[in-house]
Amino acid sequence: MSAIITITNQKGGVGKTTTASSLMDGLHQRGARVLGVDLDPQGSLGFCLGLDIENCATIYDVLKGSRKIQEVITPSECGDVLPSNILLSAAELEFNRPGREFLLKTRLSEVEDDYDYIIIDTPPALNVLTVNAYVAADGLVVPMAPEILSLLGVSQIRETIDTVRRCYNSRLRVLGIVLNKYNQRFTLNRDVLDMAEQIAQQLDTKVFQSRIRSGVAVAEAPAYGESVLSYAPDSKVARDFRLLLNEITREYGIFTAPPIR
Repeated sequence: MSAIITITNQKGGVGKTTTASSLMDGLHQRGARVLGVDLDPQGSLGFCLGLDIENCATIYDVLKGSRKIQEVITPSECGDVLPSNILLSAAELEFNRPGREFLLKTRLSEVEDDYDYIIIDTPPALNVLTVNAYVAADGLVVPMAPEILSLLGVSQIRETIDTVRRCYNSRLRVLGIVLNKYNQRFTLNRDVLDMAEQIAQQLDTKVFQSRIRSGVAVAEAPAYGESVLSYAPDSKVARDFRLLLNEITREYGIFTAPPIR
């Protein structure tokens, strides 16, 4: 059975997709069987990994039952991907039948034994798509930027997590909060870190020791259809993500190769 990790924060621009693609690529490089699931109607994960998201079947087709999941899974250089596009924005209105919270979990159950890790990228909203990602997952990774509004986004997901645990998925846990675009020289960054530690306690989790620094490679990599780990493997950002990956995989005890430093 695979480890299913959801990358989540209702605030946009905090690095969810960069985190998802980097974790996928890092795991793939270690020899793990990896599936990335894009639940954001913007389709950023598939686009960043070089897929033509406008001319392919997507997770929307899988969730509404018109295509089998095996038919839609698409290979990439960083592992397999269930892509998304703007059609998924109709999910809130269209997926309104009882049990809609379990749509993704049900579909993933058909392929989860084929993978070691499934990484789910979520939209910047607390909607039916995000709830589906929480119901399917066993662990959440919460990226945030060192900004006050990003911190507010983290604090607001607590109620959703509690509801999902109580009603749909009692095994759900928050693996940790990861700080993106971090610069310890800035006073605000240090202040936000202190507040993130307090929120982590409320979520019964931690702030990961690995901080992801800013770097131009993060902005450049999607244009080449690569994760930052493949595009700029020697960059400080790639090193930060490899250290983060060590922390996350340690939570599961699933190593397919020695930790990369």
